[in-house]
Amino acid sequence: MILRIVKMSFKPECTIDFENIFKEVHPLIENFEGCNGVKLLKDKNNPCIYFTHSYWQNEEFLNNYRHSELFNFTWQKTKILFNDKPLAWSLSEINVSKN
Repeated sequence: MILRIVKMSFKPECTIDFENIFKEVHPLIENFEGCNGVKLLKDKNNPCIYFTHSYWQNEEFLNNYRHSELFNFTWQKTKILFNDKPLAWSLSEINVSKN
């Protein structure tokens, strides 16, 4: 399982536009093969900073999404709203239980 976190910073006048784009594509991303859920989060101290938090079955499914028409469509509409370069992390969980 892969957790993908993407940090995005938007121009103040573009945050509502981004939220509307995300509302449009959210169900499509969640139904994309290999996606186990996606959430949109907003920084409590800076209303221009957002994060997406998504779970993918494996890196192949994540890469299939990143090279898809859906991603390209979303990226083209979103990138013009940024006021800084987005940052992304692909993370795997470390099992720290005693079992």
